[in-house]
Amino acid sequence: QVRFVESGGDLVQPGGSLSLSCLVSGSIFGMYPLAWYRQSPGKQRELVAAIRSGGTSWYEHFVKGRFIISRDNLKNMVFLQMNSLEIEDTAIYYCNRGGWSAPPFAPWGQGTRVTVSS
Repeated sequence: QVRFVESGGDLVQPGGSLSLSCLVSGSIFGMYPLAWYRQSPGKQRELVAAIRSGGTSWYEHFVKGRFIISRDNLKNMVFLQMNSLEIEDTAIYYCNRGGWSAPPFAPWGQGTRVTVSS
C-alpha cells in the first residue's frame, strides 16, 4: 500500500550534479527510515544513503562526501542531492524504506535512471 515515485534522473557529464526526489504515499502508519538504493547493470541493488525521521543520515562509503540525503516529513518526500558524479554512479535509483536494518516495502517503485557519461 505504500507507494514510491522517484524522479529527477537524467543524463549528466562526469563531475556534474543531479537532484533526485521521491514522493511517498499510501498507507503510512508512522515514521520510518527512508533510503535511496541503486542498481547498476550486472550488480545487485545496493543501499547508498539513508535518513531517519529525526534527520540522522548514513552514506555508503563511495558516495560519502558527494551525496546528501534529506527529507521533508510534512510533504512525505525524500531527496538525494548528488554532486561530483562519476561514471560508476550510473544506475537506476530507487526510494524505499531502509537503513538501520529497516526492510524495504514491496512493491518497489519504477526508479529513476541516472546516466553519467561524457
